[in-house]
Amino acid sequence: MTKELIKIAVVGPESSGKSTLSQNLAKHYQTQWVPEYSRFYCEKLDRDATLQDELNMFHGQLALEKAVESITEKNVLICDTTVLTVKIWCDELFKETPKLVLDQLKSHPYDFYILLKNDLPWQDDPLRNFKGRGDYFMNIWRKELKALNACYQEVGGLADRTANAIEATDNFLKSI
Repeated sequence: MTKELIKIAVVGPESSGKSTLSQNLAKHYQTQWVPEYSRFYCEKLDRDATLQDELNMFHGQLALEKAVESITEKNVLICDTTVLTVKIWCDELFKETPKLVLDQLKSHPYDFYILLKNDLPWQDDPLRNFKGRGDYFMNIWRKELKALNACYQEVGGLADRTANAIEATDNFLKSI
């Protein structure tokens, strides 16, 4: 019998260190991590993203996650973002989220979410759109995770961010 896969999602506002932390956690737990598909997708866009682009990113994130799951030998998988990000972006940019995305949120849960606080200095990046709105998006993340009845912990810190996330993850893993 194989162990059930435990999925840990790293989420939060732009420039909160999700990708770096995801890689650090994967290294610590000696497992795979799922990168953020939208970064690959948006690097090729020469225009603003459309609702169809958001759906494409939704499908791409799910496919990438499934592909990485298939090669994960450990029972823990680290996910740099989730399709919940698509909902947040759709609501913000287009004032609507396709039903397909909403349905998937209910049927594609993660075991534990690490919600990164908006406490890092902003890092300019051509793919980031909301400088100065981190606290606003932090509140949205809280609201969305509560709506999903998600198990999550907020993690912050500059020098000790990774250590704080490992402690939170260890505590979660001990509790299950």
